[in-house]
Amino acid sequence: MNQWLMAGLLFTPLAWAALSLLLDFRQGRWLSWLGMLIQALVSLGLWVAVASNGGFYYALAGWEAPLGIALRVDGLAVTFVLLTAAVATACGLHAGVYLDPSKSWQRYFWPLFWFLWAGLNGVWLGADLFNLYVSLELISLSAVGLVALGGEAAALRAALRYLFAVLLGSLVYLLGVALLYGQFGTLSLTGIAAVVGADEPAAAMALLLMLAGLALKTALFPLHGWLPPAHGVAKSPVSALLSGLVVKASFYIAARLWLELGDRLGSHTLAQGIGALGAGAVIWGSWLAFRQPHLKQVVAYSSVAQIGYLFLLFPLTFAVAEPVSRLAQQGITLQVVSHALAKSAMFLAAGNLILSVRSKRVDALGGVSHYLPFSLFSFGLAGVSLMSLPPTGGFAAKWLLLQASLASGQWWWVVVLLLGGVLAAAYVFRIYRATFLEDRASDDFYHPPRSLEAIPMLLALLALGLGLVAEPVLSVLALPFEVAAEVAADVAVQP
Repeated sequence: MNQWLMAGLLFTPLAWAALSLLLDFRQGRWLSWLGMLIQALVSLGLWVAVASNGGFYYALAGWEAPLGIALRVDGLAVTFVLLTAAVATACGLHAGVYLDPSKSWQRYFWPLFWFLWAGLNGVWLGADLFNLYVSLELISLSAVGLVALGGEAAALRAALRYLFAVLLGSLVYLLGVALLYGQFGTLSLTGIAAVVGADEPAAAMALLLMLAGLALKTALFPLHGWLPPAHGVAKSPVSALLSGLVVKASFYIAARLWLELGDRLGSHTLAQGIGALGAGAVIWGSWLAFRQPHLKQVVAYSSVAQIGYLFLLFPLTFAVAEPVSRLAQQGITLQVVSHALAKSAMFLAAGNLILSVRSKRVDALGGVSHYLPFSLFSFGLAGVSLMSLPPTGGFAAKWLLLQASLASGQWWWVVVLLLGGVLAAAYVFRIYRATFLEDRASDDFYHPPRSLEAIPMLLALLALGLGLVAEPVLSVLALPFEVAAEVAADVAVQP
């Protein structure tokens, strides 16, 4: 059973990418909607299998590591697989209606969309550092193509800036991978974790290089300059994919590296330094979001701020008791899931509002509250999760992080968490204030199709309700670390 689920998960996106290259936009849309249904069912089936029977390692084509490609299927991986299915399906359905099929270049959206999905699944399930790199590059190149898909000069400039940033990040990451391979003779992350010692200068340098490259690809402050232009000029379904999923992939790898190797190769200074950069992202990104004149730039800089919370994982899991570390891991994972759902909803709702008022500016939203209340309500519900108000997933995540901060004696992160919620409320309410200004006639508005309004509402409701189902989600997330410890000896390659 597992082999059929894995085949559907990994090869369906690649097959659909190849097939959609042969079709126009409308034909590719119908094919893709079928593929989304298959991916959603397979992802749900794999999540149920892991929740029932625990995680496992899967060798592609029966070739075991180190000769073959091993995949690590655990609670954390399948949670992200299922999250990808939910967000990508929503964005794909939205794009099928939102994008203009009369423009010939739009047909390339579907191949790039499916290559992106294949790369995301490869990252969530990857068990060795080089195949994680390959999957990450597939994601990056697909994302750059999607940003450039608009065809305007601004989109091409943003795509080139994005390309240079991710290539530089990839080169730095790959240098760290080469150092680890040269020292240990294996690229298996679990295998390296089984043999690495505390006094390994070369390995410590490799970890630092890989984290630096991944921080650039995740747009951690102050390396975030490429993100707002890319997210701001891309089509709204593309922006939702980039913010909801793409930047999470590089963070996911960084988190895996830290949790496997950080206790021996990291240091208190490094952990606190990364946390300080995350805190800077929360404050600076929120302030810039509050000041932006364009609606999608507000949401883009909000992504910079929300990414900062994720990097609190590093100080909250280093040299602390296991229960505290587990609290932090659970909180960060809930934050990732909540942010992916909420931010995708915000970008899709923002796209609807921009379609309605025919302008990207915040000050052009006056009166839209009466004409497009459903999309505006979706935007607000997603914003509630960013503010971390109960019962949202953002509230559950920050509650766990607050407990981890206090239990570890790192009270200063509590200040960051609370201040970030207040600043999020400031830029969300600024948008709402602009929409209630009555300065336009009703016939100036265009009403998007109702289906475009339903999709962000569904995502926002999922982000809102995540806090109510946090316990069963966290029960599955308890699997990854237990499974990894049991199989470490089986995949390790001694130097």
